Parts: sequence; structure tokens; C-alpha cells
Amino acid sequence: MKIALANQMREIDKKAIEDFGISEIVLMENAGRKVAEVVCQALGTVSKKSICILSGSGNNGGDALAAARYLSNLGARIKVFLIGNKNHRTESLNVQMKTLRAMGTELQVLETDRAWERLQVTLRFSDAIVDGILGTGFTGQLRPAVLRLVRLVNSTNKPVISIDIPSGVEADSGEVGESAINASFTVTLGLPKFGHYICPGASYVGKLIVDDIGIPSQLLNDDIHQTAIDEELAVTLLPVRPKDSYKGSVGKILVIAGSRGMTGAAVLASKAALKAGAGLVTLAVAESLNPIFEVKLTEVMTAPLPEVKVGLIGGDKAVSQLLTLVDKVDAILIGCGLGREKETLETVQKIVETVDKPLILDADALYAYNGKMEALKLCKQIPILTPHLGELSALLGITIEELRNNLVEIVRNAAKEYRAIIVAKFESTIVAYPNGEVFISALGNEGMATAGCGDVLAGTIAGLMKQTPFAPIAGVYLHGTAGDMAFAAKSDGLIASDILNDLPLAIKKLRIGC
Repeated sequence: MKIALANQMREIDKKAIEDFGISEIVLMENAGRKVAEVVCQALGTVSKKSICILSGSGNNGGDALAAARYLSNLGARIKVFLIGNKNHRTESLNVQMKTLRAMGTELQVLETDRAWERLQVTLRFSDAIVDGILGTGFTGQLRPAVLRLVRLVNSTNKPVISIDIPSGVEADSGEVGESAINASFTVTLGLPKFGHYICPGASYVGKLIVDDIGIPSQLLNDDIHQTAIDEELAVTLLPVRPKDSYKGSVGKILVIAGSRGMTGAAVLASKAALKAGAGLVTLAVAESLNPIFEVKLTEVMTAPLPEVKVGLIGGDKAVSQLLTLVDKVDAILIGCGLGREKETLETVQKIVETVDKPLILDADALYAYNGKMEALKLCKQIPILTPHLGELSALLGITIEELRNNLVEIVRNAAKEYRAIIVAKFESTIVAYPNGEVFISALGNEGMATAGCGDVLAGTIAGLMKQTPFAPIAGVYLHGTAGDMAFAAKSDGLIASDILNDLPLAIKKLRIGC
């Protein structure tokens, strides 16, 4: 499914109206019908239930008023409250207001103390609330009256159905000012927006429901370069393994990882590559640590390398041995727990700039390029970078706050400028390609805020490199699915090896769809 920026969705609406002859009021009717359907789902039935409808002055409010009429026809008791400048009301909103008044529905305008008192009483006795206050055009801070309304709604602990996006959430960034509607359900119209996936906004969305409201499908797919990583997409990315597969045909992977005190990162990454389906995985490690890995790993082969310090690889001999290993593999993962000794980072740079094989750079390999992103253009193939936001901010030389303020476009532009595939890890995961295509996954959970999860993701991507040309996207999907499986069993107590162990189940789930 594609994801729209706010201005793209406005353009899509405009084309539906002007090029396809679908009137704005028809789109509004379709939106209202869907919202009413979701209210029915939330309550089981709306007959004789009290529903509070909150409408702003834009078409988002018009959608809410259309929903009010459908709910009234289903036997709900409707109370409607309007907020915002009446001079800014859209033509379609005015049509909906006229229709409701003709039906005998009273429309309360939140301009007087008496109206606010009526609202508070209504909220107290409502079974559900429909939020049509603000739409995807909102940015910045809520006006005082709207902020008051949002806080009143949030204090009720009643089911709230937001239209398009919870009021107070910025559609493109997920930014929230002082507050936003805490929705139980969000019915987004046409296509989802990034604010549904990126925190803090994502934490206000509740269950996300997407409805096309009758917009022609070609408009919802044309010239949109953002896509959700969902099951529908994922099943197309990982081909079924042929019966005549053998270990050499499904991927020979070299993992260069680990250092003294960080052996776990190397173990997780190399085992993840195997559990993602690679046929042969070799772990290149500092020679003094090799006995540890010989004990900890059974299926992964090890290759001891010369050290510059105890437990830290580096130097010309290490580079020479690594280049020999590189010749025998299909892809290389470098950096997980590798260490930041000067000679170690120089070894990383020599390998990255010399080899002509697919490369995944994680953790300390990324550290080697802090403030030196231009050097990545020397890579003979497009590298895959797997930073969390702290690592990405260091690579780009900006603060995390600056990065979050325009996350999607910064990651997109960085992938273009530095000719890299960037897998940016946060509460969701963005995968950006140099051609401008961006993919985002909402899979994963708060339990995955634990050491080693990133190592498992990097290893998963590496393990898929020979199996699919879309390894970064498929890896993100499988890692997130395995994380959700682990969370279902272990809750906040899950550890990275739980995700690792569930990777084969995630692949099986993708294959059989259950």
C-alpha cells in the first residue's frame, strides 16, 4: 500500500474531482459512511447509543457531519458540536450542516460558556466520540480553544474515532504539539500518512483503518514514492526456494564482527543470517576471541584474524586475509560489535572501498564514516546502511531533533546524495533507496527496545542477500514479524535471541499466510 504526503493527498483529491468527475460531496459521503461503519464496529450496535460528533471548519468536519447523518439513520442519538472560524467553513461542510438541520439535528457552536458546559455533559454520557476537528493540513500548535477541546475528549476515556488523522498530529512528520486526540480508531481516507507510523503521532492513532472512499485506484498508485512494508508487499519479495537449492545457491555470507566484550553482537548477527536462510555463514573475528566463538557457534564457521589489540582486528595482514575471504562469498556484513580502535576503523574503510560485493554496514562500521559520508560514494556497489537514529544523526552531522523534524525527507535525500540504501531504525523502520523510493514498516513493538535487536536485523538482511534483490525490505518485514511473535510470548521481557529464534517462524508465516 502506498503512503501519501499531505500535499500529495490533496492533489489526489483534486484530480478525482477535476479529472474523474467525482464531486467533493460524494467523497465526503463515502468517508462519512465508512466512519459510521467503524463506529458501529467499535460499539457493536449504535441503536440508542449516544454519539458525540466534533466538527472543525474544514472538510474533515464535513466528513464527521456526514457520519453523523448515517449514524442517526441507524438509530444513534447524535449530538454535534462545531469549533473553528465560521468564515472558514468549506462549501461541502455547509451542505452537510444544512442537511443535518433539515433532519432536526441541533448543531452547537462552541462559542459560549453554556455551549462548553453542554459539551462536557454530552461527553460524560456519550458512548463514543467522532473526531473531525482537524485534518491532514494541521501543523504547529493547537489554538487554545481546540487544545481545550482535545484535553476534554482525552479525559473521558471513551472510544474515539478520528477521521484521517487524530486532531493535533502532523500528517507528514507525526509531530505533536502540546496534545492530540488519543484515538481508539483512525479512519484514514485514500491512503495512510507518515504521521500514522512515526511517533509521537503514531501513539495516538489506535487501530488504523484505510478506506479509499471511492478514489480511482490509479490515483492512489501513480507517482507516489512511499510504500508501506506489509504482508501484501512482502509475499512478492521472497521467492519460494526451488527444490534443487543447495547451500551455495542460497547465499554464502561473510560477517566481520565482534570484539572483546561484544562477542554477543557477532553471534546474533551471524546466526540471524543462517536463520534467514543463508546456506553458509563465515564469521571473521579477532584471533584471541576465536575459541569463544568455536564454543558458542555450531553451524557458523569462523575465521580468526590478526589483531591490533587483544580482541580487536586491524592492520594490513587482517585486510589481506579478509580480501581472500571476500572472494568466496556473495555478500558481506561488517560492523556489529567490531570496536572503534583507530586501526579497526581503518580496516573497515579499506574493505568497504576495495571489495566489489554487496555490503551491509552496521554499528561500528557506520561509526567509521561519521562526518565522512562522501567516502561511501567510493563503494563499488551500493552499500546498505543500518543505523538507528543516533547513528544516522552522527553520520549526517545533525541532531536527532533536527532529524526527527523531517525524518522521511532527510533519509530519502541522504540515500540519494550518498548513493546508499539506508535502513533507518526507530519505533518504525524506514528503508530509503537512491532512486527516491521510500518504504516504511510499522511492525515491531516496545519490547524490542533491547540490546542486540539491531544485530539480528543486520544479520537477517545479510542472510537474504542471495535470495532476493529486495533483502533490506524483506529483512525489515521478517525481523518485525519475528519481533511481534516474540513480544506476544515474552512481552517486555523479550531479548534479541527470542527474535532470532522466531525468524524461521516469520518466514513460515509469510509463506503460508498464517
